[in-house]
Amino acid sequence: MKKTKRFLNHVSAYWFDELRIIFHDWGAILIFFVAILVYTVIYSIAYQNEVLRHIPVALVDLDHSATSRKLARMIDATEQIHVSVKPTSLEEAKNLFYEGKVNGIVLIPSDFEKQLLTGHQSMLPVYCDASYFLYYKQVYTGVVATITHFNGMVKVQKAMMAGSNYQRALAASEPLGFHYRYLFNPAGGYGSFVMPGIILIILQQTLLIGIGLLGGTTRERNYYNHNLNEKIIPGGAFSAVLGKSLAYLAVYFFTSTYALYWVYHWFGFPDKGEVLTVVLLMVPYLLAVSMLGLAISVLFKERVDALMFMVFLSPVVLFLSGLSWPSVSIPPALYQLGKIFPSTFAVPAYVRIRSMGAGATDISYELAMLWLQVLVYFTLAVVSFSLARHRFSKTLLSRRLIKS
Repeated sequence: MKKTKRFLNHVSAYWFDELRIIFHDWGAILIFFVAILVYTVIYSIAYQNEVLRHIPVALVDLDHSATSRKLARMIDATEQIHVSVKPTSLEEAKNLFYEGKVNGIVLIPSDFEKQLLTGHQSMLPVYCDASYFLYYKQVYTGVVATITHFNGMVKVQKAMMAGSNYQRALAASEPLGFHYRYLFNPAGGYGSFVMPGIILIILQQTLLIGIGLLGGTTRERNYYNHNLNEKIIPGGAFSAVLGKSLAYLAVYFFTSTYALYWVYHWFGFPDKGEVLTVVLLMVPYLLAVSMLGLAISVLFKERVDALMFMVFLSPVVLFLSGLSWPSVSIPPALYQLGKIFPSTFAVPAYVRIRSMGAGATDISYELAMLWLQVLVYFTLAVVSFSLARHRFSKTLLSRRLIKS
């Protein structure tokens, strides 16, 4: 009983000490609090419009007929496209495209109406900016939807001219009807797709940077004799890692609440999950990140080393999480390497919770892997702290011998 009480006292001592260090270090405050406040809001504002609308397009009408003008109005009426300019030639439209004033070109040929009236197929060239995928997708989708609707209108008119009534003509033009729904993201918004995962990665990277920053400060000040002082805490590595990680968990309880709930509600991101399920995921996630950060923090000799290394690592983490590119399309060896990071398991599980309404049983694999990471990184952190303490003791002893 006394040993347990002594152990808890040691852990709480490290917990309070780490909180004191955090709130007396402006760099740590900037990373742990201000960065999360700023990044989550800026990213959310950037994606607030969700989808690209009214992409500027140049429409070249070489036919100048009633039918071509009707088609032009239909294209302009789509949600995706805005006919911002009507050049008189394709060459003029190309110049506007290369100048960046339009993101696509629609060309109505000179024999457009004639081909339709004579029963021939008329081609409608469309030039999309495939160098920017979202522009390409919106222009292509808008034109295809317009052409599909226009083709149906032509078929209905021809059938009615042949003596059919409107209902039969409509059924003949579309013998197979369909209904489609955007599951879990009704608006098809990019923000609703990407922001849940980005917020989790922001939490991970800021936590790793902050821990590395404090670790670099420790090395700069030769601070290990205070962090692992055996007179205060016998066998201090175990207690230090546990106490410090719980301190980070306490800090990120508030920042996570802000990022995962206040920001969510402010910007209207999808939220179908239960609070308890989110907590069940976030506890092992933040613990795993904290212990990973502690395990590698002893490697940084200066504060700036942690900042440079973690910032360099952030795009890699984003890619390997499967957020920016499907995980099934990532080379298997590379994806397996990405499982080093807790975000690789947490991001897909979190998206399923918040966007799809998944329960704890639906993310049992990810939960098991995160708790496994907690165990592995806790062990690594204890070993790395013990080695750092031993290395510091040898350095201190050699300095005393030199002075004597």
